[in-house]
Amino acid sequence: MAPRIAVFRALQIGDLLVAVPALRALRHARPDAHITLIGLPWAQDFVRRFGYCDELLVFPGLPGLPEQRANEDALQAFYAEARARRFDLALQMHGSGELTNAVVLRLGARETAGFRPTAHDVPAHFLEWDAREPETDHYLRLVRALGIETCGAHLEFPISVAESRQAAALLARHLPFAQEPYVCIHPGARLPSRRWPAERFAAVADALAALGYGIVLTGTQEEAEVTAAVRDAMRRPAIDLAGRTSLGAFAALLRDARLVVCNDTSTSHIARALRTPAVVISCGADVRRWQPLDHPPHRVLWQNTPCRPCMHAVCPTLHECAQGVRAEAVLDTARRLLDLRQRDAA
Repeated sequence: MAPRIAVFRALQIGDLLVAVPALRALRHARPDAHITLIGLPWAQDFVRRFGYCDELLVFPGLPGLPEQRANEDALQAFYAEARARRFDLALQMHGSGELTNAVVLRLGARETAGFRPTAHDVPAHFLEWDAREPETDHYLRLVRALGIETCGAHLEFPISVAESRQAAALLARHLPFAQEPYVCIHPGARLPSRRWPAERFAAVADALAALGYGIVLTGTQEEAEVTAAVRDAMRRPAIDLAGRTSLGAFAALLRDARLVVCNDTSTSHIARALRTPAVVISCGADVRRWQPLDHPPHRVLWQNTPCRPCMHAVCPTLHECAQGVRAEAVLDTARRLLDLRQRDAA
């Protein structure tokens, strides 16, 4: 009988993308396995797009986990459904395990593996969490500990023909920009503490527009106010596509852009997967943990402050980590990446 494997990672798109190398290795090592991703409802797209997991089992949330509001009434039904699947192996791939190990250990799997904070009482095959380790390396270390050969640390992001056409149609409706090379400016982030100021994004966008690039503002529907703030602060025109793309069409826009300028969010990871040059402004996050491993044409700019990594949704002080990254530094880095890409193309 084919082994049944559960992978617990109930996080957002960027967090799932950095785990793709480990999931890819797991699928290549056990092509016969039935792999269930335990995650958030949106991850159905991830399961369909990548093919490394066979199904999604939706996790209803847990008090203390910030990714979604916990539905404690649904937890017992969730655990019953998980145990009914009779998993052979359950992998905790959701952080240090301080809160999530209890979830994985209640899935009823024959074996469990994952990470543990120092001195936590869990089975011996839980690896010690190293906060200094890059995020992708955490999960590659886990699959190697299971005897699985890895298939590289690179990211990927499949895009369908239909999604490429949707992106092209959006641009075509906004001439003359569709006839120009363009830059994507993505000023949003789920947490306000992770956002670089809108007026600085606007200054960079204006300067790039002066160099002859079309400016495409991207974001989710929830980020429309942020892109509108950038657009209103600009002196030059821009296409604002916030909330108007599917995830795949958004990725197609990033793929075909000459450059992406964004916060340290999922957009950074998608651009990395697509090998699109990107200037990433990291506000609050742990740069060592989230920076690219395979050194694509990415440049991460950040200001070191005593309060990093930030645990706040809204900065309680003067947002020094964001204020310390100057627009001139971002623009200078953007120009160098654009020049490098032009030389490579030539």
